[in-house]
Amino acid sequence: MRASFLAFANGVAASTSYLTWMADSFIRHGVTATKGYGEATLYEGYEAAYALTRDETYADWYRGQIDDVVVLDNGTIQGWKYDYYSLDDYRIGNNILWWYEHTREPKYKRAADVIRSQLDRHPRTATGGFWHRQPNYPDQMWLDGIFMADSFYAKWTSLFDAKNGTAWDDVARQYDNIDAHTRNRTSGLLVHGYDESRKAVWADPVTGTAPLVWSRAVGWYFMSLLEVIPLFPSSHPGRARLVGYFTTLAAALEKAQDEESGGWWLVMSEPYPGAPGNYIESSASAMFTFGWLKGIRLGLLAEDKYLKPACKAYRGLIEQFVKVNDDGTLNWEGTVQVGSLGSNGSYEYYISIPLVENDHRGAGPFMLASYEMERR
Repeated sequence: MRASFLAFANGVAASTSYLTWMADSFIRHGVTATKGYGEATLYEGYEAAYALTRDETYADWYRGQIDDVVVLDNGTIQGWKYDYYSLDDYRIGNNILWWYEHTREPKYKRAADVIRSQLDRHPRTATGGFWHRQPNYPDQMWLDGIFMADSFYAKWTSLFDAKNGTAWDDVARQYDNIDAHTRNRTSGLLVHGYDESRKAVWADPVTGTAPLVWSRAVGWYFMSLLEVIPLFPSSHPGRARLVGYFTTLAAALEKAQDEESGGWWLVMSEPYPGAPGNYIESSASAMFTFGWLKGIRLGLLAEDKYLKPACKAYRGLIEQFVKVNDDGTLNWEGTVQVGSLGSNGSYEYYISIPLVENDHRGAGPFMLASYEMERR
């Protein structure tokens, strides 16, 4: 059966914690311990559950997913490839730094340094942007990659090299590059990525941009901005630019929100919302809901403008994508398996990808949205 939306009081969920219910459910479902970015995203939901409840059950479970299977006692990372440069692999660094901050154990610092050193060697475009992956995607920057690498880059810098203005310039450069090349100035939304060499099959021959706005990629970018803005030195000019990228995207998402469901379409480019094969996708919808709620809390967005649509979006997440199982656990539904510019980047490609139940890339952002709602 579908979970009923239990209560809303002044636009805020009441009566039950979907955050802890989902956290408890995934513990019961079982989560394979890996360093993949999907698991890294889910684990952030457990960071939120611990922050809200201080229940050591969540911390103990989470640590069991990291120690000895991701981070080894000597500070190395299990199975790390020092000559393989994929931004997706760097996302786990944020989780490793969370454990360093909470324990101050040197092994977590050493493991984070492995990833930070990899960034120094990572191939770049001619303008200084990180390639999404070598050798697969030369000269390409994707919105996904900003979330995968640059949140970690900023977090590591804030902890261990905060006075290094050159590093902050470099972090800002990644956002400047991706926003300048992928932002649609009419809709305010961003396409999936761009190829600085303009050689990819999907790349516009003049601009190098991908043709379509894929919602989860936009969600990754939206979340990353919220992770990095609070870390940036207030005196650095890059901070104001990142705030501008976030607030203008928040406004564009308000225009793109589906009136009926409160969510967002898999492919957001016109004329595809409502087109055959397109659908309201759960992971991106959770990311945007979380982003609005956290943006309000951080004072970046006006509550009187964004809280009502954020509550509508959150209600839609529960009504459409949360399933209660017979054993009392929750499932998370409606998350697309993948979206890649290793394709032709067409509408037909994006809508051909199957949906996955209990995908960590959707459940994690839903837990984060629930945290923001429940802490209000």
